[in-house]
Amino acid sequence: MGLEIERKFLVKGDFKQYAYKKEVIVQGYLSSIPERTVRVRIKGEKAYLTIKGISNASGLSRYEWEKEIRIQDARELINLCEPGIIDKIRHYIKNDNYTFEVDEFHGDNEGLVMAEIELSDEADIFEKPDWLGDEVTGDERYYNSYLSQKPYTKW
Repeated sequence: MGLEIERKFLVKGDFKQYAYKKEVIVQGYLSSIPERTVRVRIKGEKAYLTIKGISNASGLSRYEWEKEIRIQDARELINLCEPGIIDKIRHYIKNDNYTFEVDEFHGDNEGLVMAEIELSDEADIFEKPDWLGDEVTGDERYYNSYLSQKPYTKW
């Protein structure tokens, strides 16, 4: 298992001009309980099975295990997922030594645009671009597993 350290932000401005790549992501949850979420994700032409543990007190860190699987297997597993499939486009934006992953949600989460940055330490300092909005790290409403059950358009 690895430790995932990330911060999440809402996006308040035009970010697309800075993206060097984008991918379509479709994902569902076999289990969405916070202690162990089990996610199936199709990202571009690849697919993954991911298990995440509960976040620490700050909401910045949690354990994550991920394994690439056959895309055909992922399509079959998506059919077994809990209701509420996540559909989004991920834009990748370089920022010094880091990369922001900006998710533009569609479907039941239309209108939500959120940026994540993965860090190597909770104390890492990084430059915040102008298009970055309020920080929502640790706010469970912005976890994809939560959004699959309680979509943004129904808040």
